[in-house]
Amino acid sequence: MNIINVKIIVFTLQTYDIDLEEIRKPTKRMWRSMNDFRFIDLFAGIGGFHQAMTNLGGECVLASEIDEYAIQTYRANYGVDSAHDIREIRNEDVPHHDVLCGGFPCQAFSKAGKRMGFADETKGTLFFQITRILKSAKPKFIILENVRNLLSHDN
Repeated sequence: MNIINVKIIVFTLQTYDIDLEEIRKPTKRMWRSMNDFRFIDLFAGIGGFHQAMTNLGGECVLASEIDEYAIQTYRANYGVDSAHDIREIRNEDVPHHDVLCGGFPCQAFSKAGKRMGFADETKGTLFFQITRILKSAKPKFIILENVRNLLSHDN
């Protein structure tokens, strides 16, 4: 049995056990078919979320990345231009999507990083770009990179 534990962090924190086998059963599907969902890939890097979501049958409708080498790799691997700075993407330009994926920079929060939290104006405030898009687009699901210390940092 494939069970994953997901922490959803937006306005509340709740933990859910999701049985992947149950999701695939016709009576439990969240979409008409696994090919029926669209996702956006924020702070896309070289495409870890993209790989997982397309393997499930999803379609990437927007990818956002600023590192030039990651952009080149993403384009070579998936044929998608991810050269979009999330700070410059307007809410009305975000396509409809069912799932928001975000691997946002974690150095400001991680115990392995500088731990400046929201005081790190370069990387610590990028989390708010995700919340801005969430409030505007209201996707059905979000998947954020697990950053140890995110919940306890800055209270």
